[in-house]
Amino acid sequence: MTTWRSLQQSIVRCDRCERLIAHCTRVAREKRAAHRNERYWGKPVPDFGSPRARLLIVGLAPGAHGANRTGRMFTGDRSGDFLNRALHETGFANQAASERRGDGLVLQDACITAAVHCAPPGNKPTRDEFEECAAHLTATFDSMRALRGVVALGGIAFRAALLQFRARGWLADGTAPRFGHGAFSRSPGRPFLLASYHPSQQNTFTGRLTPPMLRDVFERARDEIDRGAKQPKRRESIR
Repeated sequence: MTTWRSLQQSIVRCDRCERLIAHCTRVAREKRAAHRNERYWGKPVPDFGSPRARLLIVGLAPGAHGANRTGRMFTGDRSGDFLNRALHETGFANQAASERRGDGLVLQDACITAAVHCAPPGNKPTRDEFEECAAHLTATFDSMRALRGVVALGGIAFRAALLQFRARGWLADGTAPRFGHGAFSRSPGRPFLLASYHPSQQNTFTGRLTPPMLRDVFERARDEIDRGAKQPKRRESIR
């Protein structure tokens, strides 16, 4: 079993996708005017949280001037602000602010990962890049021995999570749920899969995703985790 620390180190050192590495490096060099005096992370972003958490949150990929700048998932941009407010309100984070590493934010019974760990141009990873990064997500799932449920933020994250559930036989009756805000699937004795629209500015500025909508998702996750804690553990890993 890969240790959590070595997994995060392998994510940060990953150089499989030349286009993504080049983009992260270029953004870190050119910077945004508002952050011109900051040192950007500019490389793959590791998971944020503990492998002992019962909830795994899967996002799309680091934001170019958010996580790619700060080195922490959903940190330093408006998407992170939107998400962490909901996590704080539902007890999954000790504070609502997520500005930078070392700002005191601690996730509580939750861990954040992504379908792709590098910031992609236009927020659109290619199919090959998605598939290359899947090994990191598999290792993250394998490491979370207390996992009770997954919240997928957006369609790409939902597809990545769905592949993990299918490989482990965690889908109810072998069926594949369709993505939609609030879509839910749970097979008895298995972790649940819960979907949400991604907290991107495109979604939050247009009102497609509102604070109450996202809060409802994590309130549902909290309820399901507590209910699932009463069920016997059944775990499998894929290699």
